[in-house]
This record gives sequence, C-alpha cells and structure tokens, in this order.
Amino acid sequence: MKRQPPTKRVQRTKTPDSLELLRTALRKRTKDELIEATVELARDSRATRRKLETRFKVQPPDGELVADTRQAIVDATDFDERDMNYNFDYDHQAYQTIQRNFGRMINSDRLDTVMELSLELMRQGSYQVEMSDEGLMTDDIGDCVRVVIRAIEKSDLPPSEVLTWCKAMRKSDRVGFICDQELKALKERFSG
Repeated sequence: MKRQPPTKRVQRTKTPDSLELLRTALRKRTKDELIEATVELARDSRATRRKLETRFKVQPPDGELVADTRQAIVDATDFDERDMNYNFDYDHQAYQTIQRNFGRMINSDRLDTVMELSLELMRQGSYQVEMSDEGLMTDDIGDCVRVVIRAIEKSDLPPSEVLTWCKAMRKSDRVGFICDQELKALKERFSG
C-alpha cells in the first residue's frame, strides 16, 4: 500500500477588505472627482440616488415632486414575478420617499394629489403584498397611507369626497387588510 504524502497547508496572508481598498483609493481623489463619481452612480441607479438624497436631505423641487413620487411608487412596488410566493427584496427606501413626499405635498395644500397617488400606491402595493410570501412591505405601505388618513381627518373636505376615497382605497386593496381598520374608522367618522 502506497503512503499518501502529508497534506500541505498553505498559510494565508490576511488581505485587506475590498471596501477598505476602495476607501484608500477614494482618499487619493479630489473633491470634484468624488462629486462627479457620486453623481454618475446616482444617475445609473435610482436606489443609490434615493439613498443619497435621503442622507443629504435633498428634496426634489415642487414641480418634480409628483413625478418623483410616482417613480418612487413604481420602484417601491416593483418585483420580479418569477419570485412570487417568496420573500423577495423590495425598495424600502422608495417607500420612505413616498411617505416623505406625501407629507410635503400635504403641507403644500395638495391633498387631492396625495389622495390620487395613494390610490395608485394601494393598487400596486397590495398586488406586491399579494404576490409575496409574507407581505413584509405591508407596514411600509400602511405608513404611507396613514399619512394621508391623518391629513384627511384634519381637513375640511366634503364628507362625500372622503367616503368616495375610502371606498376606492378599500376596493383597490387586493389583500383586503392594508389600513383596513383606519379606513373603516375614517368612513364612520365622515358618514354621520
């Protein structure tokens, strides 16, 4: 029987983390180069752009707020249909952008626009919840919708308009439980 040679072990040297290497390379660049690289990354990725805008408190101009919110709704509720019935990743930051933009529009007396956008969010968001395994994004959608509900409660909208919106929201909810209690309470408050 032939003897097996002993297994040799290669001693590994500790290599620097790739992010640490990147950090070192970035420190050698000028401020203008870093700004250009950051803007380029933001241009290529809406998720990166949204993170940067949130971190540095950049708000879109009022003229772009509705379009920015619509895009955030699309990004937040997007998923790959091949991942149905799984806990797929979703853009949590986009939901935060929607919530923040809803608040800004409400503060600018654009509640009617926010009500319209919230219907869009409910349609697309509840579909996303329906197609996921556990509906992890339900709380994010609810946080956005509750901003609108609180604004409506404080508004002087005609009861008929509030009731129409509540009915449309509940009809748009494909899963039947997103902010269900809050919408029922709002409906009861404005019914009588």
